[in-house]
Amino acid sequence: MSLISTAVKPFQAKAFKQGKFIDVTEADMLDKWSVVFFYPADFTFVCPTELEDLADNYAEFQKLGVEIYAVSTDTHFSHKAWHDMSPAIKKIDYVMVGDPTHAISRNFDVLIEDAGLANRGTFVVDPDGIIQIVEITAGGIGRDAKELLRKIKAAQYVAAHPGEVCPAKWHEGEKTLAPSLDLVGKI
Repeated sequence: MSLISTAVKPFQAKAFKQGKFIDVTEADMLDKWSVVFFYPADFTFVCPTELEDLADNYAEFQKLGVEIYAVSTDTHFSHKAWHDMSPAIKKIDYVMVGDPTHAISRNFDVLIEDAGLANRGTFVVDPDGIIQIVEITAGGIGRDAKELLRKIKAAQYVAAHPGEVCPAKWHEGEKTLAPSLDLVGKI
């Protein structure tokens, strides 16, 4: 079943952010756009490249009013240790959520049950707590923060402009479409 257009399910978790341990719940995602970014595990190979890419682009996400929640089935303690040891992870200023109980991974349907790890899942959540974008990739395929930014801009545009949609490869400032009978078969 698709999670598109569904509300984020309740959860409670411990997280690491900017040198501190914090509590995080689904309520923290309300009233702003959020990215819930699942990755398999700390101290791995593709994961730090993705998390560093998000860190390098975090200011752009913040300009759009977007908070990032990176989630793995590791603990918040593991996140801190990785942050302290890895030059790539040390760049992170966004929230790193621990999901050792697998509750959040199950809520978002990304848990690989027999491995106890999460798939690479990206979820964009609107300010009402409704999932607008879902992307799941295989473990060996890294994601691109700039493409995620493009998709978020499209989601924000569509939310702010009812009756308009963004075509493929749409970038901010480009022409959108207004679906109507007149467009059927003409694109």
